[in-house]
Amino acid sequence: MASLIACPHCGPRPKEEFTVRGDAGITRPAPDAGEDAWHAYVYLRDNPRGRHKEHWHHTSGCRRWLVVERDTMTHAIHAVTDASAEGATA
Repeated sequence: MASLIACPHCGPRPKEEFTVRGDAGITRPAPDAGEDAWHAYVYLRDNPRGRHKEHWHHTSGCRRWLVVERDTMTHAIHAVTDASAEGATA
């Protein structure tokens, strides 16, 4: 993985300052959703190959949630944005 992530608030920081949450495209089901929807949300995940958006938390920095677009094959980081700017909730 790339050694630096360009935090939009703190600038380039070592990847060790961040915690990965996972896929930024997953939507939490409604509280009254059926058992199948909750099972899929909790247990079933894709393992994408190529460009992918993930939630990362700047744990040792500004403590903001970020959306990091990276390539899962090369680990190259293509974009980093604040999760709230994308309307995402982490």
